[in-house]
Amino acid sequence: MKKLSDIFRADSGYKVFFLSMITFGLAYGLYKGVIDNYLAEVVSMSSFDKGVSEFFREMPGLLLVFLLAALYMFSAEKIYRIGALFMTAGMAMQAVVPATRVMVILAIFVYSLGDHIQLGMRNTMSLQYAKEGRGGEALGMQSAVHQIGMLAGYLAIVALFFFVDNSSRMFRPVFAVSACIIALGFGATLKMRGDSATDDAKRRFYFRRKYAKYYMLEVFYGARKQIFFTFGPYVLVLFYGANAMVISILFAVSSVCTFFAAPAVGRIIDRFGYKIVMIMDTLILVVVCFFYGFAHHIFPMHVAFVVCCVNYILDSVISLASMASNVYVQDLSDSADEVRATISTGVSVNHLITILIALFGGWIWQALGIETLFVLSAALGLCNSAYAATIRVNRRPKPQTQG
Repeated sequence: MKKLSDIFRADSGYKVFFLSMITFGLAYGLYKGVIDNYLAEVVSMSSFDKGVSEFFREMPGLLLVFLLAALYMFSAEKIYRIGALFMTAGMAMQAVVPATRVMVILAIFVYSLGDHIQLGMRNTMSLQYAKEGRGGEALGMQSAVHQIGMLAGYLAIVALFFFVDNSSRMFRPVFAVSACIIALGFGATLKMRGDSATDDAKRRFYFRRKYAKYYMLEVFYGARKQIFFTFGPYVLVLFYGANAMVISILFAVSSVCTFFAAPAVGRIIDRFGYKIVMIMDTLILVVVCFFYGFAHHIFPMHVAFVVCCVNYILDSVISLASMASNVYVQDLSDSADEVRATISTGVSVNHLITILIALFGGWIWQALGIETLFVLSAALGLCNSAYAATIRVNRRPKPQTQG
């Protein structure tokens, strides 16, 4: 793996940025390792309830473009810090509020608001801090570093629940520790030296005709991603009976795989171009969706569970191909400000359909079965590839320097 200094400019604030990414990743790993089991075992959420909770978790993504427009006078670094504050508040709420559907969903919403505020800024800052022609590698390295933090969080959950019998009593302490870690990450961001300039139009709500295909690709990707992100783990918990330790082991293995795969995917994007990557990833996705939805019809339940776990990991790896759309934006853009504004808008665009998938995905599972749910995911992926095939590449990928 290449050194960060080979990819990022020395005068950028990438060191502190990546330090904060590790802490936020660690906190998220602790949170994600237990949240599905918390919702199922303590809050008693059904598959439909899970869909409702995801509707509100994804709502900040739809509102993001308006929030960032209101923060137009702030740099990307300052907005990144604001996101950390909301994440801290949401996680602290989860540790103390009663385990009712309304209060738990409210805490999820506040944390998600901060996470979504940071999401567009992470990609933007990575691209701005990168050296010429290293945008794909920069995004890949950013994803890899975040995976390190999440992996540590998952392994901590595995160790905790290996020694603790009554797992339900440990959910709230995990949320409290996670909130403290996010607060430490916020402290690290205060040392960031970068001060990325805002765009000339003084806004981040940015629609331009040349980005029309990017926005549509974000819609397809958001819908496909939502099905696996929301219902993939919940299928394992509700349908197969996986506990928090098993889920965290799965997430840990997934993090290891994506950690090593992310920089490689970034290099593939830089070498072969974003268009090819956006088209090819769906071929694997169709196979993944088929086995996730139909494994229990083909294999005994214990074998089907393992098959689904393997396919969940494969989905995590091929999801890295979404970095290609950010490089596509960079290829079309005329300035770093335009990249930031377009990516932030894209985050909201993909949530237009994501919140609908979240709301109705649980109903589809409950009424029509998980088979229909994952057939839908495969169909959306195929639409994504078909649309990506219509992209015209404006510039050839920049050649890589030798040595």
